[in-house]
Amino acid sequence: MLLSLSAMSDLEPLLAQAAALHHHLCPRQVLGLRMGLYGGELLGIAVPQSRRRLLTIVETDGCGADGVSVATNCWVGQRTLRIVDYGKVAATFIDTRTETAVRLAPHPLSRERALAAAPDRDNRWQGYLLGYQRLSNEELFVYQAVALRADLRRLISRAGWRATCAACGEEIINEREIALNGRVLCRACAGEAYYDTVGSEQ
Repeated sequence: MLLSLSAMSDLEPLLAQAAALHHHLCPRQVLGLRMGLYGGELLGIAVPQSRRRLLTIVETDGCGADGVSVATNCWVGQRTLRIVDYGKVAATFIDTRTETAVRLAPHPLSRERALAAAPDRDNRWQGYLLGYQRLSNEELFVYQAVALRADLRRLISRAGWRATCAACGEEIINEREIALNGRVLCRACAGEAYYDTVGSEQ
């Protein structure tokens, strides 16, 4: 089953917006965009959202994440998009009012189905680009209801919250501090740093 003509025409302005971010349109942008639209539909939230009701967690950075952002209006800078890098073009969409969440990923047969939906393609890349636009949601994605392991209120945090790390003295926002042995520490000083310091501080 292919996407209806009216649904495809509704997709066109969003595709143009996604292409403007990268100066071209690629298959993963289309996947991310379609995923964001379907996530909103499954939760009953109109997207792109005008308020911050929808929180999205994407499982990779890059083109797919930008597609999701364009479709949902969830952005890192607005604190409505999180990246948990599993290297997967997948995303979880959370209704922050009801705490209902759904995770979407491409169907294992999505590539083959995309090529079959684009017999007019010049090559495989173009086949994915066109096919991902043409397939129905049901043929393109699999989804499942999920429950977050983290407390949603803590994930969203409180506006204006600040703490100071007892070890490095740097400010910590969004309730990301850790209490360890009676001290307030940033994640890096608590042993979760993603970097090692080299040389002296400038």
